[in-house]
Amino acid sequence: MNERSTMEVSATQWQDLLPPSTVVHVSDLLDMHPVSVRVSRPRRTKVGDHRPPGLAHRHHRITVNGNLNPYAFLTTLLHEVAHMTTWERLRFRIRRYPPHGREWKREFERILEPFATGGLLPADIAEALARSMRNPAAATCSDRDLLLALARYDRDEPGRLRLEQLERDSLFRVDSGQVFRLGRRLRSRYECFDISSGREYRVHSLCRVETVSAAEVPGRRPRRRLQTARRSTLAR
Repeated sequence: MNERSTMEVSATQWQDLLPPSTVVHVSDLLDMHPVSVRVSRPRRTKVGDHRPPGLAHRHHRITVNGNLNPYAFLTTLLHEVAHMTTWERLRFRIRRYPPHGREWKREFERILEPFATGGLLPADIAEALARSMRNPAAATCSDRDLLLALARYDRDEPGRLRLEQLERDSLFRVDSGQVFRLGRRLRSRYECFDISSGREYRVHSLCRVETVSAAEVPGRRPRRRLQTARRSTLAR
């Protein structure tokens, strides 16, 4: 790597976080820009981000969650690299532009192409990326085919299922420890209701969760009573 590229991940870590066949190609890609890449602890709201140079930092900064499988890590990193190269191309031409507009989509397609067609990845991942290149989504979780292909390489987690595998009104627990009741499906997400507060959340259908029995939820009233209480309240 040249002096302009500051990688905050050692070579050994790169071997663990990226598919080995892609390490040289990713390094060459990053070498062309002044960029710092940092592996982040898992975040609930995002898997990666990019920040352009500013007054406090003279180089680009990219972070990617370190709990992703190698192919998901690669896809997320390339997604953020596309943000970086889009900024580099447009910074003197357009002051404001949509973060996932046509300029970003063109950059992401250009960056993905050698990885999707160069024989570097398993066939299912390469095919999913090739399909995604035609109209890249703003977030990987919005591309069901790509998300499913990437999920095949997650490590096995006994006792955990994808949300879409549960029946309606099932109880489940997420990583934070909160317990929810599953509601109806809304496109790629489900209505889910926090058992303790009744508050509604939207959870992605492919999110992995732990099933919970009613007996495991302290102080929870039977489902039938809850329905009766709601009806009586609405009737007033």
